[in-house]
Amino acid sequence: MPEMPEVEALAEFLGERAVGRAVSSARVAAIAALKTFDPPLHAIEGGPITAVRRHGKFLDLEIGAPAGTTSPASDAEAPLHLVFHLARAGWLRWYDELPTTVLRPGKSPIALRVRLDDGAGFDLTEAGTKKSLAVYVVRDPGEVPGIARLGPDPMADAFTEHDFAGILAGRRTQLKGLLRDQSVLAGIGNAYSDEILHAAKMSPYKLASALDAEEVSRLYAAMRDTLREALDEASGKPAAELKDAKRRRLRVHGRMGEACPVCGDTIRQVEFHDSTFQYCPTCQTGGKPLADRVRSRLLK
Repeated sequence: MPEMPEVEALAEFLGERAVGRAVSSARVAAIAALKTFDPPLHAIEGGPITAVRRHGKFLDLEIGAPAGTTSPASDAEAPLHLVFHLARAGWLRWYDELPTTVLRPGKSPIALRVRLDDGAGFDLTEAGTKKSLAVYVVRDPGEVPGIARLGPDPMADAFTEHDFAGILAGRRTQLKGLLRDQSVLAGIGNAYSDEILHAAKMSPYKLASALDAEEVSRLYAAMRDTLREALDEASGKPAAELKDAKRRRLRVHGRMGEACPVCGDTIRQVEFHDSTFQYCPTCQTGGKPLADRVRSRLLK
């Protein structure tokens, strides 16, 4: 799943290539991906892309009114926003020359195709059978429920260790779940929560309320350092290279059975009903393997 560093890099990538270009056409190939109907998708056609922003793991293309629009008595000149969330298996595929093939709903992984006035454009694609990619056309990004619920951005300059401590205080929530909760902290997902906890040398099952001041400081530093390194690594890379670049730099996530790069212990995995996480017992849990809830139930 694309997380904050990759989505930020995609925003930068699109900003360099799409801002200033007008949307020639926008076509949905997976009807379920489009979550709004007013304004309609075709309302963005003809409008210039004026900015690309990130909100947590959402991408937001601000699109101005088409040239020649003159409706001062209405909101026709107000910008619209094409907002999308790539979910677990979604991605953005950029073309300097967009294919002219006709989209056939249900016959390809393409969910949305956006063509620009210079012939370039992009597809939003989603692999697998479970479809969660979401597209919205709104007048304000805050109309998107997922954006309205977002917690603070952990990499914002104004987000201090004191703010972080206030979020953790009194929460009887396991750190793994807390870091992934978008209403608590925006932009961190399964992979980077694993990486942050490994860097902080903390168990994914440790309760937020159990952290002392030194541990809060250590977790805050690990979060900021891990995300900053990932942001720096992703910045400037084309969209086609971001997923592989992310995989290469992960130290524990997705590396079950490999040696921990810090201590050499074998990286373990815990399975949930729809996801997994990885950790190092020596670095994070005092050498004790964590209970695997799925396997524990199967063995009963």
